[in-house]
Amino acid sequence: MNNLSKAIRKLKPNSEFSFIADDYSTIKWDILEGEAPTQAEIDAAIEQVKADEAQAEIDRAAKKAEAEAKLAALGLTADDLKALGL
Repeated sequence: MNNLSKAIRKLKPNSEFSFIADDYSTIKWDILEGEAPTQAEIDAAIEQVKADEAQAEIDRAAKKAEAEAKLAALGLTADDLKALGL
């Protein structure tokens, strides 16, 4: 799912829509409750989507590092777990 779709879903989760080439001006609303979000609202939501995804990546990396540190404390590696089928 591209950032425009994610932003629209963030703003209007129950909507149904289509668009061409990530172009706001081509959005066709099939189902829309309330008013359509403005270009500025969608642009802000896209920036929030990007920030959320970046934070999620940081969180995943931190969890991986934590898990690897716990394994190392036990004298194991991720490859050891794979070899054991875990």
